[in-house]
Amino acid sequence: MKIKTKSLSYEKVRRLPHAAVRTPRKPSPALRKLIYTLASSELKKADFTINVGDMKGVGEKQPALYLMNHSCFTDLMIASHVIKRPYNIVATTDAFVGKESLMRAIGCIPTQKFQPDIKLIKDISYALTKLKTSVLMYPEAGYTFDGTTTTLPDSLGKMIKMFNYPVVMILSHGAFLHDPLYNGLRLRNCKITADKYTLFSPEEIKTLSVDQINERIREAFSFDNLKEQCETGTRITEDFRAEGLSRVLYKCPVCGKEGKMHASGISLKCEECGSTWELTELGKMEFKGEVPKEMCAPKLFDHIPDWFKWERECVRKELEEDTYLLDVPVHIYMIVDYKAFYEVGDGKLVHNEEGFHLTGCNGKLDFKQKPLASYSVNSDYFYYEIGDMISIGDKNGLFYCFPPEGVDVVAKTRLAAEELYKIKKTSAR
Repeated sequence: MKIKTKSLSYEKVRRLPHAAVRTPRKPSPALRKLIYTLASSELKKADFTINVGDMKGVGEKQPALYLMNHSCFTDLMIASHVIKRPYNIVATTDAFVGKESLMRAIGCIPTQKFQPDIKLIKDISYALTKLKTSVLMYPEAGYTFDGTTTTLPDSLGKMIKMFNYPVVMILSHGAFLHDPLYNGLRLRNCKITADKYTLFSPEEIKTLSVDQINERIREAFSFDNLKEQCETGTRITEDFRAEGLSRVLYKCPVCGKEGKMHASGISLKCEECGSTWELTELGKMEFKGEVPKEMCAPKLFDHIPDWFKWERECVRKELEEDTYLLDVPVHIYMIVDYKAFYEVGDGKLVHNEEGFHLTGCNGKLDFKQKPLASYSVNSDYFYYEIGDMISIGDKNGLFYCFPPEGVDVVAKTRLAAEELYKIKKTSAR
């Protein structure tokens, strides 16, 4: 999928009026049917099935808040088959670029990822109470990198408590294996299923605290797609299954070098020390050759989420020792309205314990974002087929920063932003 782009100077983009504020619309029945039909073909290939659990507190005409894990673009296809009644979808603003009328007709509600958004709360309330439609949210906001849960916002429990509408959980299985973000939009063959059940009834919401609600949500989102793959014996046989995996596993556990991992076919190799792994059909990282006597990591990882967790721990240590630094040249795009993805020029993105600092566009751009501005950072691979991306910004505009091809810093930057937020939040108490 691509996005409408337009080259424009930074100064001119800053002078553009922002997108008009609009209330959500009830989704078009014709478009709902079309989406369902188009999704049916793809889901049929994946032998898609729905497992419906206890739906207490959710009647046929009862609007509800649906929470779903976020694995890939296929999630929207799954939702079209799982949710039987009209529903609005909370979607990121970039999805509206060049197609605002269509997105609103589908029932989408725009929001900025990982940014405070009071308007979103009002829009969700409007959909539930005025339109009498359900609302679908992906609370993780960003796609999972390693097949496990991404960071969830603490504000979720407070919002659910405020609305007091039934909350339904949709948990997909196999969608990440079908289309993992790192693999460059190349689909793999495997079965997809989805669980659907009531997570909270209105009666329960009244009796639970915000902390109790958040805890139950975290439990519902405790999943590990690759562990499940191994346990169910699901085989991914495509010969490109490891391509792009260096975006996630960017640090070698043997020599400790970063940015030297190279993924090709079904293999991952460190070009610094020569250590090589093979991604098996069951999703395990199989080390090839003799196990080295000395390693940077406590062990050789055969499970991708364990490897990724170790990388997070390494980033945390760098932050605590004040040795963490991202300093990379970037090509910059901006979103200020829904008319285009504006290409504004080149710059430099720095990230350290003070937060993000983006400069560029011939000295015209100088933007800083403090660590506590967001609990995570919007980051993506092969974003709209342009490249790997890190996005920062505020209500006045979003900056989309694209490092040079092959510079695998996106995953580490997300981990660093999340760990830095935790550190700063703890110290601020």
